[in-house]
Amino acid sequence: MADPTAAIYSARPKLYVGGENQPRLEQGLSRLEIVETIRGLYRCEAEFINWGEGNGSPDFLYFDRQLLDFGKTFTVKLDTDVLFDGRIMALEGIYPEGAPPNLTVLMEDRFQDLRMTRRTRSFEDVTDADVAGRIASDHGLTTDVSADGPSYKMLAQVNQSDLAFLRERARSIDAELWMEDSKLLLKTRANRRSSALELTLARELQSFSVLADLATQRTSVTANGWDVNGKSALQHEAQESVIQSELNGDSSGVSILRQALGERKEAVAHAVPLNSNEAQAIAESSFKSCARRFVFGRGVANTQAKLRVGALLDLKGLGPLFNGKYYVVEARHLFDSAKGLRTEFAAERAGLGNP
Repeated sequence: MADPTAAIYSARPKLYVGGENQPRLEQGLSRLEIVETIRGLYRCEAEFINWGEGNGSPDFLYFDRQLLDFGKTFTVKLDTDVLFDGRIMALEGIYPEGAPPNLTVLMEDRFQDLRMTRRTRSFEDVTDADVAGRIASDHGLTTDVSADGPSYKMLAQVNQSDLAFLRERARSIDAELWMEDSKLLLKTRANRRSSALELTLARELQSFSVLADLATQRTSVTANGWDVNGKSALQHEAQESVIQSELNGDSSGVSILRQALGERKEAVAHAVPLNSNEAQAIAESSFKSCARRFVFGRGVANTQAKLRVGALLDLKGLGPLFNGKYYVVEARHLFDSAKGLRTEFAAERAGLGNP
């Protein structure tokens, strides 16, 4: 028989500094925000009451930098599950009128190493997986890469941070970035997916708003380039078939656009592929990015460890058009004394339910 307490968590998150649990910090926590996106570099802000009984008299609690200091590891857990793991990057003093002073601590995950390293260099005869491995190695990280892509004669990183360049490469092959401990992960959405997390309105799902919008939809996206070896023009057209596996029986925005307004085609102008594989990757990545934003929603739900960026949500209680599977592209885990612990999220899907 399943443990009925398995999904029950404390209303107050657990905090660890330098690997050690800090109950006093947990009790003094007045606000917490953890922000995740599909572009990587998760960040956290934690605000603490910074006034209390010190060495026999009232004083500032954390200005001695013995506990909260730059570079120290800071981990937030929900029961035993890690919601955030990073390092302290900034300290902010807040002195409100008529209230005790607070200290806000700002943290970033290990991607901050990549964000703070800017370079100009080139990579020859590589794939995007090779580039990810090289950058990870530069920063003492391991990798978990599951993303197909073309091979390139040369890729140039021109006055870019390692993080900006890696984000650019991920976007070109429809992949997403994130960090787990000291492991850099680069995976396509299909390879990142996990089992669906069911949320029902007025139960686990506290509130939700959703929009189905044809404005950004296209019936096809074409990438044009030049085959250097073959001395010939390149062209690849991506159509609805590339997102068919994500529809789950829904009607795509692409098909609705075609029926309602006719063909709406687009060409990629910001990239020049040099072989057919590059042309295909660019066209399909651009098409998927548009198609997936057809239905876009924002909601608030009870915080769960699985409610993270990359999660597949099965939302219920929304009616036939908007019930169904959504992919989480942003998550904000929030805590304050007024509303307690909850998660705000943004999610998208390529199709609309059938009435």
